Amino acid sequence: MIVPIFGALFVCYFLIHAFHGDRGLIAAIHLQKEVAAAEATLSETRSIRNALDERIALLRSAHLDPDMLDERARVMSGLVHPDEIVLIDPSARALRATSRR
Repeated sequence: MIVPIFGALFVCYFLIHAFHGDRGLIAAIHLQKEVAAAEATLSETRSIRNALDERIALLRSAHLDPDMLDERARVMSGLVHPDEIVLIDPSARALRATSRR
């Protein structure tokens, strides 16, 4: 009579830890969500880096883009001609904020 009770308790112990333990099913699901979030962050970071790499490539001395040079010079000095209209691109502001980090 006592052996089946211990056997049942033994099985229940491992079933509980299979779901709620450190390496249980719930922990595995939580870990998968964290991995998905980290991969999304990595993808976003790579896209920002690629955009910055493209802008940097335009400033290389081998094939210098005059428009890009003029734009960077004006941004850095804060100068604008009196007859120009300044349009601020929010995505460019985000790129500048990430490049300063």
